[in-house]
Order: sequence, then C-alpha cells, then structure tokens
Amino acid sequence: MGNGTYFYFMLFENLGCIKYVFFSLGFIFYCVVIYSNALIILAVFLEKKLHQPMYILISCLSINSVYGTTGFFPRLLTDLLYDTHIISYEACLIQSFVIYSYAAYELTILMLMAFDRLVAINKPLHYNNIITTRFLALLIVIAWLYPMLFVGFAGILTARLKMCDNKLFKVYCHNYEIVKLSCVNHNINNIYGLTITFTTICIPLSFILYSYVKIIIICQRSSKEFRSKAYQTCIPHIVILVNFSVALFCELTLSRFVNGEIPIELAVILSLEFIVIPPFVNPIVYGLNFPGIRKKIRHFIKAST
Repeated sequence: MGNGTYFYFMLFENLGCIKYVFFSLGFIFYCVVIYSNALIILAVFLEKKLHQPMYILISCLSINSVYGTTGFFPRLLTDLLYDTHIISYEACLIQSFVIYSYAAYELTILMLMAFDRLVAINKPLHYNNIITTRFLALLIVIAWLYPMLFVGFAGILTARLKMCDNKLFKVYCHNYEIVKLSCVNHNINNIYGLTITFTTICIPLSFILYSYVKIIIICQRSSKEFRSKAYQTCIPHIVILVNFSVALFCELTLSRFVNGEIPIELAVILSLEFIVIPPFVNPIVYGLNFPGIRKKIRHFIKAST
C-alpha cells in the first residue's frame, strides 16, 4: 500500500442513530469552546488595562485552544454525520500535526506563564524592565516556532513510511498509530518520538516545576499579604497546568496500549481528554479568577443582549 492512500476511522462504524446525538453534543460543545475562548481573546485585546504580559499569555492560551479544537472537532463532526469515515493520507498528517502542535504549544505557553510569575514575584521592582513588550513578543514567537519545528519534522519522518494497513482505531489522526501501520523499519520515528517527548514535554514541565517551587520558597519567606497576592495569581495557572498534564498523561499512556487491551469507550474518553477538557476549562478558570477579564466579559454579554 503506497502513501497516496486513505485511512479508515474504525471507531465510527456501527454507531447507529446514536451518532446524531454525539454530533449534536459535539457541535454544541465546539460552539461553547469557540465562544468562551473568543470572549477571553477579545477581552484582553480590546481592554487596554489588560495589555499586560500575564493577560496576553492567557489570550495566547485561548488562541491555542481555538487552534486545537478547530483541528479536531470539524473532522469529528463530519465523521459522525456521514456514513463514510475516510481521510486522505495527507489530510491525516495535517490533522496529526495540528493536534500534536496544539499540545506542545499548551506546555510552552504554560512555561512562559510560569516564567512571568517567577519574575513578577522574585523581582517585582525590575519586572517591567525584564518583561518588556519586545522581549515578551520574542518569547511568544519562540514558544510557537519551537514546537512547530519539532512536531513538523516528525510528520516528515512519518510521510516517508510505506503503509501496510489503513485502519485507525482512533477518532482522530494519531502520529504514533500511523507509524505502527507501516511495514518498514520505523526505529528512527520511535527514537525521534522520544526526543519530542523530552523537548516538548519534559523540558517545559521541568522548568514549570522549578519556577513554582521557587515561588513557594519565596512566598514562605515573605509577608502574609504578599503571599496571598502571589498565590492568587499563581493558583489559576497551576489548576490549568494540572488539568492539562493529567489529560496529556492519559493520552501518552493510552497510546502505548494495544488495541483491545482496554474497553473502546474508555480508550476514546481518555484519548480525547487533552483536546476537549483544557479548552473548555481554561476560559472558566481565568474568567472567574481574574476580575479584569470577568468585568470585560460581563460587559460583552450585556452589550449583546
């Protein structure tokens, strides 16, 4: 089987009429995610008081949520609506790139958030001199390009493989699952997969952990008032980090299981957590915990009614 072929999503077979229920729920959920994240993005960019590094990074997180869910939901809804569940080899690689890069972007943005909070708490008097607009823009560009190059090269390595099967037991294109369908030696892909895991997951998580441990140490040495303000801005970021890390861990663990080792329903739920839950939870956490964002969103809602 050559590379100019198609893949079949096997998990959509024999769903019956319940697929229309899934379609309706999925469509509503997708609209809610897009709407809530759009509110965060608009609130930050239209309100001058929110033109600060922390809020700009929060908006970057929402932009990434829109990017990731758009790479997943339209294709999912199409497969639920129609009886054929076929995707071309090229389109599958593109979707795999979008979903993997979304996950990598999420961690690099969370890493920048941790760095921002570390500087704000460790060196409050020098914060504006360190986190300048130009420096922040540079960090954001690096945070986007860095995962793009690593994940993009993984797609190039996969594209060179000859496929011997075309049945994907996933509801979206998964690079590791595609690699397993090849009938040639793919040790290079496996080794590079470990490299990606280290560079796009382990390094950001290590820096984030280091930053928050240092913040906790600084807070323990500071006054109660300072500690309260520091925790107030850090806790929402930590909630988002834990939420995404748990979801990503479920997906990474699940990808190592052989099809049939765990129930299909559980496999689908665990594999979708990192794409579905964070984009839904992020706007709620930031919208509720940051008065500036909450006030602007309330203004939008009142203006639209």
